[in-house]
Amino acid sequence: MSNPQDTAAAEPIPECPHCQKPMPLCICDSVTPIENRLSLLILQHPQEQDRALGTARLLARHFADATVRVGLSWPSLSKALGRPVENAARWAVLYLGSARAADLEAEGEIVALNRKGEVADNQRAILGKLEGVVLLDGTWSQAKALWWRNPWMLKCQRVILNPAHPSRYGRLRREPRSDGLSTIEAAATILAGLERRPDIADALHASFERLLTRYREVQAEMPELAPKPAPKGRRDFRRRKRA
Repeated sequence: MSNPQDTAAAEPIPECPHCQKPMPLCICDSVTPIENRLSLLILQHPQEQDRALGTARLLARHFADATVRVGLSWPSLSKALGRPVENAARWAVLYLGSARAADLEAEGEIVALNRKGEVADNQRAILGKLEGVVLLDGTWSQAKALWWRNPWMLKCQRVILNPAHPSRYGRLRREPRSDGLSTIEAAATILAGLERRPDIADALHASFERLLTRYREVQAEMPELAPKPAPKGRRDFRRRKRA
């Protein structure tokens, strides 16, 4: 006969319907709603598996005007967003090329690029006309796959970030570049900067800190839900986020 305790232990841990994390890792009850002027579109690669530390859906929970789409390609920005977009050039996409703000000697945390990957002229005018932001969520290779499979992104305004601080992930996740950020950190930088609202960054960073704190707590009690990072020496090619 089976042991009732063994049966109970085998029962799956329920997931939050919003952030899709196991309930012990969910912090949705502490999310602060934020009114945003710029629309937010998050495209998530279908093989992005990091439910425990991923931030895309947690980010979207903050905003009424935020959309998460899971897939590989969409025929246009309008199709991905689910509503008509008159001018894709008024949407920023966080560029995944080799350009780094430090190498370009760019000023500011948000830098608009031209088609040649150079710092664009009239930064203030370009950034001031934006209506929305596209972020790509997944590992570095997954995000690049999303970029190449959606040629309509070439119509969007490319931007890169020049973060003032490294990612709060710390040792929990190693980014391949020093300017690598989580999706929620990238959104905090770009939305707070473009809308000139530091309260957006404060709210998103606070949520991320709560997520990391919860993760470390669960790591000690339920390590199967919150695994420790890979041993030093294994290379983690998570992309620069954007995510």
